[in-house]
Amino acid sequence: MTRRTLLGAIATSPLWLQQAQAQPNNLKISHQFPAGSINLGDFRDRLSRKFAAEVEKRTRGGLKFSIYAGSSLMQPNAQFTALRNGSLDMALVPLSYAGAQAPEANIGLMPALVTSYQQGHGWKNAPVGRELSRILAEQGMVIVSWIWQAGGVASRGAPIVNPEDARGLKVRGGSHEMDLLLRDAGATVVSMPSNEIHAAMRSGALDAALTSSTSLISFRLQETARSLTTARGGSYWFMFEPLLMSRTVFERLPKSQREAVLAVGGELEQFAMEAARMDDAAVASVYRGVGAKVVDLDAQALRRWQEVARNTAWKEFGERNGNCAKLLSLAEQSIAKL
Repeated sequence: MTRRTLLGAIATSPLWLQQAQAQPNNLKISHQFPAGSINLGDFRDRLSRKFAAEVEKRTRGGLKFSIYAGSSLMQPNAQFTALRNGSLDMALVPLSYAGAQAPEANIGLMPALVTSYQQGHGWKNAPVGRELSRILAEQGMVIVSWIWQAGGVASRGAPIVNPEDARGLKVRGGSHEMDLLLRDAGATVVSMPSNEIHAAMRSGALDAALTSSTSLISFRLQETARSLTTARGGSYWFMFEPLLMSRTVFERLPKSQREAVLAVGGELEQFAMEAARMDDAAVASVYRGVGAKVVDLDAQALRRWQEVARNTAWKEFGERNGNCAKLLSLAEQSIAKL
């Protein structure tokens, strides 16, 4: 078929076919967290819905989105491969879950490296953030929203405050480096996504779990915990949990739509930080309401965890490859004094 014949066929094609060709992109956003609404529920689901609504508005319907909450589209650890090969459009996912495939990803849950929201969000425009963005882009992913969450520890027994409190317990850390920290403290490490913690604690397969304040609420861990160590006084557990887009998908969008995606993603970062802080406070009330013992970390306890981390998790991470060494060096420039 000649080019002229093809153009003529398109021009004379039925109206329904021309309309089908003009349909907007309908992108899928996957995450593992409980479904809610744009105004109620887990803030990570709410952020996904706010993002979808605002981008659709700014692109005048050129981009539409379907939200797949609660791992309804695919399992959490499968999302990274799908993002890389373009079979998944977007995901809001803990970056450290990709650590087995890309060791650099564990910088997103490096114990005691980030100890405040200001420090974490400052990465975006700092050398460490630019380097992390470069590495992820090379691996096929674009950071749309920088989301940080502090976390605490739910325990079936006594609260875990200092490293020695974890000795002899079965504990979920959330990343390879966090697991190293816990092993050095004498714990037995159990690895699993956050949406599997509740069942494991109920069965006794876990004695304690470190996870974000939001997940401590959303996954109803208060039903199995007798004590909680909160992040209100600071935390050695800060997780980078970005909204990511497949680079393949991002680059096929027209410039105006790429700009809308990044602009809305950036604007929602303030919402994410405020919501995470609210959950840091709310989780204490939720657990106290069911009779759990609630405690906070102080600066002395944080320093002790940081000392252990520096000699175990940080050291091992920095020795893994050149990218890891560079990321760690750049991240250490942002460390706040405890």
